[in-house]
Amino acid sequence: MIRADMHIHTYYSDGGQSPAEVVRAAKARGVGLIAVTDHDNSNGRKEVKELALRAGIISVDGEEISAYDGDIKVHMLAYAMDYSDPAYTAFNKRLTEGAEERTFDILKKLAAVGVKLSYGEVIRERKCKKSPVHATYIAVAGARKGYANSPYSFYTKYLNYGAAGFSCICRPTPEETAEVVKRCGGFCSLAHPARISVDKQGLISLIERLVPCGLRGIEAVYSGHTAIETQYYKELAERFGLLVTGGSDTHYAEGNRRVGVPEFYPCGGLLSALKIY
Repeated sequence: MIRADMHIHTYYSDGGQSPAEVVRAAKARGVGLIAVTDHDNSNGRKEVKELALRAGIISVDGEEISAYDGDIKVHMLAYAMDYSDPAYTAFNKRLTEGAEERTFDILKKLAAVGVKLSYGEVIRERKCKKSPVHATYIAVAGARKGYANSPYSFYTKYLNYGAAGFSCICRPTPEETAEVVKRCGGFCSLAHPARISVDKQGLISLIERLVPCGLRGIEAVYSGHTAIETQYYKELAERFGLLVTGGSDTHYAEGNRRVGVPEFYPCGGLLSALKIY
C-alpha cells in the first residue's frame, strides 16, 4: 500500500510553500504519492514532477477548479489530464482570463464601499509570478493597507458570499468542469464535500447531476472531515460507484493542515484510474 496526499497547494496559487518544500515534507512523512492541486492552474506540474522523481515519490498532475452552482462554490479536483488537449487549453485560458476579469470586478465593488486597492497592489502579493491572480492576494493586500487585522478577516468581511466585494463571475459550472476533465482523459473528484453549502439531499442531487458528466470520485478522506463525515462520504461513494480520494488541503508549512494528514491509502482502482500501474 502507498500513502498518498492528493490535495496540496503551493505558491503557484494561494499556498505559501514551494514545490521543493512540499516534496520534502512528503518525503519526511512517508508519503509516496502526491498531487499538487493548485487553484485553477497546473503551472507548477513539471517542477513538482521533477522534484518528486528525484525524491522517489510518485507525482500525479492535478489542479483544483473553483466551479459555481449558482452562488454555491463547488471545488472540483482534476487529475491526470492531457494538457495538450485543445479542450484543456481553451478551458485553462477561460479560467485565467476569468480570474483577471473577476479581480477587476471585485476591486470595483470594494472601491464603492471605500476600500481602495489597485490591481498592482494585489498582484504584488504573489510569491510566484506564474500564479494566476487569486482572491487571497486581494485579502492580503487589503489587510496590508489596514482595512482588516488579517487577510482572513478581510476575506470574511469583504469577499465572502453576500459581502460587498463578492464576485463569482466567469466561473465554470460543476457540470462543465467534469465534462472538460473527462474530455481530456482525466479523473474528476468532488473536493471536501462537507464544505459545500448544501444539505445532504442537495449534495446527493449534485452528485446525481455530475456522475453523467464524468464525476468519478469524492474526497471522503479530508483534513476537515470528522470521522462520521468521512464514513458518510465513503458510503456515498459506494452508492454512486465513485472512488474515494483523500488529501490534506495544506497551504502552509505552519497551521493545522500538514502534508500527509490525514493518512490516505488509495485503492487499486484509483491508482489504475490515475494511470499509476
